[in-house]
Amino acid sequence: MRAETPLQIGVLASGRGSNLQAIIDAVENGDLNARIALVMSNKKESEALQRARRAGIPAEYLDPNDFTDRVSYDHVLAGRFQQATVGLVVLAGYMRLVTSALIEPFRHRIINIHPSLLPSFPGLRAHRQALDHGVKISGCTVHFVEDEPDQGPIFLQACVPVLEKDTEETLSERILIQEHRLLLHAIRLFGRAGVCFDGRRVLIKEDG
Repeated sequence: MRAETPLQIGVLASGRGSNLQAIIDAVENGDLNARIALVMSNKKESEALQRARRAGIPAEYLDPNDFTDRVSYDHVLAGRFQQATVGLVVLAGYMRLVTSALIEPFRHRIINIHPSLLPSFPGLRAHRQALDHGVKISGCTVHFVEDEPDQGPIFLQACVPVLEKDTEETLSERILIQEHRLLLHAIRLFGRAGVCFDGRRVLIKEDG
């Protein structure tokens, strides 16, 4: 049973915004009962901002150089999302560590998509890490954001085989397809049913 009121989403993105575009498309197609209330970026020329503006979504660049530290920057981010009555913050290719100033106001309501099967290969260049370790299976993870990067409770995961001739680029392309699918599924579950926590375990509440 779909929620009558669309889930209000805030998105943080730094780069090309392909995961953001997947959300935009799903909302416009009626495949996702949600509304993107605000997109924020730490990069002025981020393609994610351009994608949001083309779709008529409020989008704002917040310059990190205007702040003395990450905490004061994140405090303003949190305020922007609160003003937009955001119910879920989505980190979609956001290449900046977040602090408790953003995490606490959205505790258990802020998720990130990471291109590996966490807890394996956290941090940068996850595809390169997977190839260097010779793993046969990689994938992506949607997790709730905590103070330690890429260490929050795991929400959903999807597996992607690593092929013998894979490069960072080819593996990244195949994982990205699953990122789009998985992120939409996570948002859908969060908005429709909600979640609860048992230690580090994320439990999906019964719908309806």
